[in-house]
Amino acid sequence: MEVVGHHYGSDMGLFSFYAGSWVIALAITIVIIVACWKLYKKAGRPGWASLIPIYSQYVLFDIATGKGILFLLLIIPVVNVIITVYLYYKLACAFGKGLGFTLGLIFLNPIFVCILGLGSAEYQGPQ
Repeated sequence: MEVVGHHYGSDMGLFSFYAGSWVIALAITIVIIVACWKLYKKAGRPGWASLIPIYSQYVLFDIATGKGILFLLLIIPVVNVIITVYLYYKLACAFGKGLGFTLGLIFLNPIFVCILGLGSAEYQGPQ
């Protein structure tokens, strides 16, 4: 049955597009979760800590700076941007990377987190 002015065939194409997009987004999300898990494990922390919303930030600051409590600065407007850049710089340094890697963490975060977690980078501790 066809409703006037409506074509069900085009709806299936649209559905397929959205379903395919959802599957791709889910796959990317799973890869990022695995990379974060492995990044935490490389730093000697439990991988599951990367899954707990607020605690994961505390642990990430501890990995990068040695002072997990600094994550509280994220609740202060404007300061949160500065502290995030500082976090990414310290995280890059903690894995023996430099300023270029810091810029990668800032602008292409999921890709560079995957490089840290899934690549050959070794954790050297807070610098």
